[in-house]
Amino acid sequence: MAYFSGLSDALRITFVQIMILSTIAIVIFLYGMILNFQKWGAGVTGYALEPQEGKKGSAIRFLKTWWEQVIEESHHGHGKPILEVLILDILFQRRILKRSPLRWFMHFTIFAGWMTLFALSGMMFAVEMIEKFGIELPFTPAEFRDFLAVPNYIFGYILLIGVLIALVRRIVVSDVREATIMYDWILLGGVFIVTISGFVADGIRTGIIWGFGLDPSTAPPAALFHSVISLFFCIAYIPYSKYIHVIATPLAILANKGGE
Repeated sequence: MAYFSGLSDALRITFVQIMILSTIAIVIFLYGMILNFQKWGAGVTGYALEPQEGKKGSAIRFLKTWWEQVIEESHHGHGKPILEVLILDILFQRRILKRSPLRWFMHFTIFAGWMTLFALSGMMFAVEMIEKFGIELPFTPAEFRDFLAVPNYIFGYILLIGVLIALVRRIVVSDVREATIMYDWILLGGVFIVTISGFVADGIRTGIIWGFGLDPSTAPPAALFHSVISLFFCIAYIPYSKYIHVIATPLAILANKGGE
């Protein structure tokens, strides 16, 4: 039985069909990013990036100006080396750590879990593609999936911890609760469902605790649900939601060479 992201031929979900869904999600994502680049590019004058709401500019001009700012040497002595900014400010988010260790832990677990799971899924996708093109590997896609099982679970739990902290803060901490709107609940609820559905789909397939004793025949539809919601919520929806900050913030930090 051939699998792609845990999907079997029991649902007649073929590799081509999954590729079509993935392509649609990526096109929606790219279109949204172009719209954001145009919005951010509306305030581009010279080397200054000052986004203006409600106006459209040139996406290409924005990216060109952003890149010129990134590679431009600092002449004022406050700019940090790009590698330091990339590792400490973007990957390890030290600016949030300075403000609040708890918020940093929450942000870092969500960021690390999300991005690592995305990378692992990309690796699995690459192996599936190589196998479909008839290129021989020293392992089969099923063996590679089993190899990724442990890191998938580790970073899945890391993501779940971050999401649970975010949910508890919005319920328990009065200031956070009062500032939370329905839009925030939708975002958090979506990530929570994506995370849990991944555990459940794999649990049904492997028979471990997250399967809750469900019939193995429900594994394909569970995996299908997880794959579809992951594609559209964690990829296609990003440019149209508050989660655009996972892209916008690193771009701004790199352009400013650190700073606040």
